[in-house]
Amino acid sequence: MSQNDVPESLEAAAESDRPRGILTPSDRDFLLGRKTDYTDHSRKQKRNRIRRRVRNAVLDFSILFECLEERDRETVFDPDDEDREAYTQGITDILAFLHLGTMGYHTPFKDMLSEGVGKAEQRLAGSNYRMVNVEFNVDPVGQIDVDEVVAKLEDDEFAELTDEELRAFVRLLTMSDSFSPEAAGEEIKDRVDEFAEELTESAASHERTLEELTN
Repeated sequence: MSQNDVPESLEAAAESDRPRGILTPSDRDFLLGRKTDYTDHSRKQKRNRIRRRVRNAVLDFSILFECLEERDRETVFDPDDEDREAYTQGITDILAFLHLGTMGYHTPFKDMLSEGVGKAEQRLAGSNYRMVNVEFNVDPVGQIDVDEVVAKLEDDEFAELTDEELRAFVRLLTMSDSFSPEAAGEEIKDRVDEFAEELTESAASHERTLEELTN
């Protein structure tokens, strides 16, 4: 992956002048393919160093959870407005990385997630007696008949659409290069206004009909 090939979702994270985190700027250049003049030996060493840092970062979170002051934690999770989208993506990718990385781990991810949320709730309540139920299920969405879904939409048969079809269809739609969330959002807002006007007119018509029937 060259610098020009960095996907939009990584642009903020891939900024060359961003200070080091778990990864050093050199680590980022290596993983992003910005620097490729490594020998087989130096490439192996680089990968080993990155693995060690990630492992130690995981252990560091135990210290952060127990020892970092609340005001510091709140500051960490209060990014500037212009950084919020990239930061949210980073948090999402942390969870994705953990879920993927713990596949086959001796403790299931859902058990660790449940225990982690429970510890956070106890910290918030200031009591070890705070008990919560945490549910986490992964339900794969099966294949859908796109033509059938489109036909239902064209015939305004919205009630016939299943939740699975809707989720899968929206996901496929957003994966299309021709799909624009901004343009879709503006069009939906216009349709919402039209729909609201139609609802108002429908309610008024209903009231008029009732008056005629009762007079």
